[in-house]
Amino acid sequence: MVSRILFWTGFGLATRFWQLGIEMRPFFHKKTLWVYPVFGATGAAFGYWLEGVDQRQTAMLQERKKAILDKRARRAERLAQQPTESPEAVAH
Repeated sequence: MVSRILFWTGFGLATRFWQLGIEMRPFFHKKTLWVYPVFGATGAAFGYWLEGVDQRQTAMLQERKKAILDKRARRAERLAQQPTESPEAVAH
């Protein structure tokens, strides 16, 4: 979780550097230093949100997988309990 948040924090800061590079402005100027924490915090917030999305999707997939496996087990049990029919009875 922390690594994803740190990655997106770095991505937010890299976005600020890229923006300044496109505008051909100095990277570190006293009047605009306050923007770096904003970009970093925005990236961190996105990473935190993305981690929550990932956890919810993983939980939902695990729940669905368990439901499918339970359903398959019930079906296999039901098929095992049924008497087997002879091939002649199936043909008629």
